[in-house]
Amino acid sequence: MADIINLLPDNLANQIAAGEVIQRPASAVKELLENAVDAGATEIQLFIKDAGKELVQVIDNGSGMSDTDARMCFERHATSKIRSIDDLFHIRTMGFRGEALASIAAVSQVELKTRRAGDELGTFIEIDNSVIKRQEPCQTATGTSIAMKNLFFNVPARRNFLKSNAAEMRHIVDEFIRVALAFPQLQFSLNSNGQQMFHLEKGSLKQRIVSILGQNYNSKLVTVKETTDYMNIHGFVGKPETAKKTRGDQFFFVNNRFIKSSYLNHAVMNAFTEMIPGDSYPLYVLFIDLDPAHVDINVHPTKQEIKFDDERILYAFVQSAIKHALAQFSVTPALDFDLDPGIQQLDALTQPFTEQKKVQSANTSIYKTFTHANQAHVIDKTSSSNLQHWKELYGEPARPDNDNVPQEQPASTASVIDERWQEAATDHKVPVQVHQQYILSQIKSGFILIDQRAAHERILYERYQKALAEKPMATQQSLFPQTLELIPADALVVTEMLPDLQALGYDLEPFGQHTFVVRGTPADIQTGNEQASIEGLLEQFKHFSNELKHNRRERLVRSMARNNAIPPGKVLGTREMQNIIDELFACSTPNVSPGGRFTFISFKLNDLEKMFERGM
Repeated sequence: MADIINLLPDNLANQIAAGEVIQRPASAVKELLENAVDAGATEIQLFIKDAGKELVQVIDNGSGMSDTDARMCFERHATSKIRSIDDLFHIRTMGFRGEALASIAAVSQVELKTRRAGDELGTFIEIDNSVIKRQEPCQTATGTSIAMKNLFFNVPARRNFLKSNAAEMRHIVDEFIRVALAFPQLQFSLNSNGQQMFHLEKGSLKQRIVSILGQNYNSKLVTVKETTDYMNIHGFVGKPETAKKTRGDQFFFVNNRFIKSSYLNHAVMNAFTEMIPGDSYPLYVLFIDLDPAHVDINVHPTKQEIKFDDERILYAFVQSAIKHALAQFSVTPALDFDLDPGIQQLDALTQPFTEQKKVQSANTSIYKTFTHANQAHVIDKTSSSNLQHWKELYGEPARPDNDNVPQEQPASTASVIDERWQEAATDHKVPVQVHQQYILSQIKSGFILIDQRAAHERILYERYQKALAEKPMATQQSLFPQTLELIPADALVVTEMLPDLQALGYDLEPFGQHTFVVRGTPADIQTGNEQASIEGLLEQFKHFSNELKHNRRERLVRSMARNNAIPPGKVLGTREMQNIIDELFACSTPNVSPGGRFTFISFKLNDLEKMFERGM
């Protein structure tokens, strides 16, 4: 019987290996940028065409390569970073596996130009599907220029699985930002389809954060800096008011390498306990420096998942450092012992305490209660100190806003309205709001308790779905158009969603780099709240983007429904509550919200009677 085991051809082996390293254009961007950093470059340029499908090019002014090294760098497991197994435990460079360039050459067409500072001529190499087509001397600047063209041209199935240009561009921007944040002392630029998206000058870490995330963070960053013999930590966290519903602005770097660690993220979240809502995430850009011998970065080809020899020490250290920073900058909650300036203006402090006032004060019930023995428990039986205020202990439901009760009116009128409202509250035709969060409505078999936010979210969700499928929603034009300036990553999201946003009632149009003009919003959004509405929608959309089972339109509809749903704590009028009830039960799926939460719970009379009869 013939032998069946064979060695794979180099080009096929390279393609298989490339599947782990180069998953999308952003993967190549990461590898090429990190190579430029390792080459000692001080200026790095990234050029993108067609979201990286047509071109990803990185130009740096680093050390460059000889003609031999230029050819060798495309071989598998060829690297200048390590020479022995001991070197794996002392890695401080970004790359070391020797797979990136070989993987890129296996799935694209590559052109390389490189020259060392002391050489008169550089080297030009052209590679197609791992095969070197041409190598010759050339004139080029000191450093390296590497262009990856027509990604996955030889793997059509992989190319077909790439997302839309806007989605792929977001991934590219994410990788660019991570490398740019890690090295603020270097100059970076990003150009996409001939337009400059970023130009980041050399500077401090804070300047780099503000340049990337926006000027509004300039006064909202808290410095974190702690030093020990085992490890150091430095960077910034955002003040509690910068917390968002998404994890987008969270960056951990270990020895300048971006990592993903849910364990360390939990340490940061614990440090912010009681300062931000449980469903929000703080901004942080944190750098941990420690001996590479305590870290294993050779876990995955992306090198974003690493292992520590003692994670508990890191957890405690990170949490403690952030708490200390927040306390040092007076961000943590503290007791305020300053006297209210308004108290200083009271007559008791500004007017003299005469003998006549002393006598009057001594005759009051309050004075007697606090100065006479055994009087602290005594209840004043006078008519002015009855038990009419018992209602304040339990609180009284807020009156519906459509009753139009004036702030100041004759007592007789107020009492008549109060009686009418109390009668209406017991009428099964009028719903009642409970704790400004739930709506209680009587039905024939008992009553139902409706979660006002979950119910409104379901109503809006089906309304928006209908708008995208059938008739676009009405737009209310703003009296004064607003200019909305976004960070580049968010601008890409809005650009991708623009046609659907317009169908949902938003009148938006691009207005220069990363900027949009807001001329109108859906009719159910309060006028003057246009910018906050879109920013909230963006946060919700990025939150839902983590759920891969939903397409873009579904994520957008869910985001708008959640962003525009009435929040808990809002007082609703009788008509508003009745509208919610009517519209909820006109929905195709009234019993659950889009996210799967119950919108209402029913209570039957039979069950209530059994509950009350248990003690008999």
